[in-house]
Amino acid sequence: MKPDIHPNYRPVVFQDLASGFSFITRSTIATKETIKWEDGNEYPLVKVEVSYKSHPFFTGQQQNIATAKQVDKFRKRYGM
Repeated sequence: MKPDIHPNYRPVVFQDLASGFSFITRSTIATKETIKWEDGNEYPLVKVEVSYKSHPFFTGQQQNIATAKQVDKFRKRYGM
């Protein structure tokens, strides 16, 4: 393998601003903020707007509006 061509992966904490959920994973993203994690170490912090803990698709709160409109249109047309 060629030396120095692979990115420098390091532990990074991602924090969901919508739900307050945080998780640690490896990433190459550069950040200026840090946070003290549960193990007592300090890690770079990345704040994200949405994660799987707050996204409507993963939480089951997503509604398919197009289908609801079709159902209403059918009921209106056929009087049900």
